[in-house]
Amino acid sequence: MLEKKIEKALNQQANAELWSAYLYLSMSYDMDDKGYEGMASWFAQQAKEEFEHATRFMKFIGEMGGKVTLMPIESVRQEWSSPKDAFEDTLMHEQIVTKKIHALMDMAIELKDYPTQSMLKWFVDEQVEEEDTARKIIEILKKIESSSAGLYALDKQLGKREE
Repeated sequence: MLEKKIEKALNQQANAELWSAYLYLSMSYDMDDKGYEGMASWFAQQAKEEFEHATRFMKFIGEMGGKVTLMPIESVRQEWSSPKDAFEDTLMHEQIVTKKIHALMDMAIELKDYPTQSMLKWFVDEQVEEEDTARKIIEILKKIESSSAGLYALDKQLGKREE
């Protein structure tokens, strides 16, 4: 059985993951509007992944006898000046998510909530991957920033992302 404090925090994180899905959907459509079909596809996959993260939190809450509480999703940014701007925003966002996951882990440790710690371990590892991926794409974008051929090649590469 979940303590109310952690149940509330997990519900807030599920809501934050849904917000993340909205953010990445917005990035996807903005990149598509700008002609970056591969990047649009990459961000659409990212949105799907975030929705799956939210679902993972909600399923866990239910399995632990808690109540899932859906909350309103706040609006998200609609436009980015460039792919680099979008991926820099991605990295900043993922760093915020990492802090939230770590705070949840700290709470689970404090409450000696071992099932929640076990579930959160997956998210701790996932955040390392999320930040690393964004960082690597930004580094590539910095190198090819003024090269339309480089942007074209990266766009095609990112479009190959699989589910």
